[in-house]
Amino acid sequence: MPRNFKLILSYDGTDFDGWQVQPQRATIQGSLADAIEGVTGERVLPQGSGRTDAGVHAHAQVASFALESPIPTENLARALNHTLPISIRVIGLEEVALDFHARHSAKTKTYEYRIFRGNVCPPFVARYVYVHPYPLDENAMLRAAQAAIGEHDFTSFAAVDPERGKDNVEVDNVRTIYSSEWLRDGDLLIYRVRGDGFLHHMVRNLVGTFLLVGKGSLRGDAIASILEARRRSEAGATVPASGLFLMCVEY
Repeated sequence: MPRNFKLILSYDGTDFDGWQVQPQRATIQGSLADAIEGVTGERVLPQGSGRTDAGVHAHAQVASFALESPIPTENLARALNHTLPISIRVIGLEEVALDFHARHSAKTKTYEYRIFRGNVCPPFVARYVYVHPYPLDENAMLRAAQAAIGEHDFTSFAAVDPERGKDNVEVDNVRTIYSSEWLRDGDLLIYRVRGDGFLHHMVRNLVGTFLLVGKGSLRGDAIASILEARRRSEAGATVPASGLFLMCVEY
């Protein structure tokens, strides 16, 4: 009888080409699969709660996989951390029901995007933020973020799918956002968003659009009309991956 595992990972995504395994490229999923095989001798492909992009980080990404190995859970976690690159850490591992799936069973996810607002960004922070020391109306950004809350079609904030041409209107891009807010923590301006799911580049495109509001290039009340337009060209630019963190996944 196979054993099904729920694993929680924390990782620095800077040096990886995202979550999904790719030939000849360093990925989180590929590194985890290699570590599991090295410890147990079994080749499995762990399924993540979602695919983080190249350069995106995670405080608590969730993955699931099944094994025949009888190795105790605590020993498996310890062995994986001994085998994985130091930029990937197992921070939780438990045996779960066979029907648990990291992606299909997920109910909500929370992301944070971090912008450094100080004049000089310390080198030990730079890998994990988007540096933007220029003037911004942060109160206007806070108000604009509220427009994302609720059930909306987020086509305007989704990366264009080259297989579908210019726009993604054929895809079900409806998602529900439960909270959308900006917070200050010293020199960090943090966008925190919680929802039932997120489209490719959606958080980074939302942040890019809110920055336009902060700069005064876009009215805060324009967010609703951008959502209604369902055209990627209506929203702001995609901000860099370095500032994005998957914070938690709820089940």
